[in-house]
Amino acid sequence: MTAAEVVKAADALLAAERTGRPCPPVRSLLTEGDTDAAYGVQRLNVERGLTAGRRVAGRKIGLTSAAVQKQLGVGQPDFGTLFADMAVPDGGTVPAGLLIQPKVEAEVALVLASDLPHRDCTVADVIRATDFALAALEIVDSRIAAWDITIVDTVADNASSGLYVLGGTPVPLSGLDLRDVRMTMTRDGAADPVSEGTGADCLGGPLNAAAWLASTLAAAGDPLRAGDVVLTGALGPMAVAGPGDRFEAHISRLGRISVRFAPEGVTE
Repeated sequence: MTAAEVVKAADALLAAERTGRPCPPVRSLLTEGDTDAAYGVQRLNVERGLTAGRRVAGRKIGLTSAAVQKQLGVGQPDFGTLFADMAVPDGGTVPAGLLIQPKVEAEVALVLASDLPHRDCTVADVIRATDFALAALEIVDSRIAAWDITIVDTVADNASSGLYVLGGTPVPLSGLDLRDVRMTMTRDGAADPVSEGTGADCLGGPLNAAAWLASTLAAAGDPLRAGDVVLTGALGPMAVAGPGDRFEAHISRLGRISVRFAPEGVTE
């Protein structure tokens, strides 16, 4: 793997994001299964974002589902970076054409009150460091055509990050077992949900996912910091989002949260 290949993959993903035209899988530019190189691509585009004036707001965890891990042939989650300009207000609208091929998933978000600097971070460390939890929606997107991805593609593509929505009701972790929360997500108010799940469906519990992320980032010399938002991973299957769709999720103990996608031609 050469620096030139990392730059070429990063350029392809950045061009797809800027133009709205997806690119072919970048795995053809990188060594098969080389997640270190893929994270190198991700870091390069994060650095480019910082240079352009964007602000990091936190991190997201992906691949917390055993079924998705099996599909991509991996045995652990991945992570990406959240920028502040990726946030959409609860009940807000995603402008038409902003994303390429969005999907929506409901998650638990944690907001940290203190740093998590240890390579062997425990669930107790996460609980101690967390200020509060929130209901969240992650709007994932892929710059790669037709979501034709392997682990290398999604890691390079900032873990297929798009946008995110945070609820407005902070809930302290005291007395709250996030493994037991139940999630239901609907589209356009239909009676039948498009996604259901529990906290335990996210790597056995959202705090497990957060401890994995904290340990992984600390080992890489880039630990989670006070104030960071952590999207801990999907509680149920993703749902494809189309123009005009409105999604609402209810997560027990954390409340309701919603987002709408503007119809074609509407850029509100």
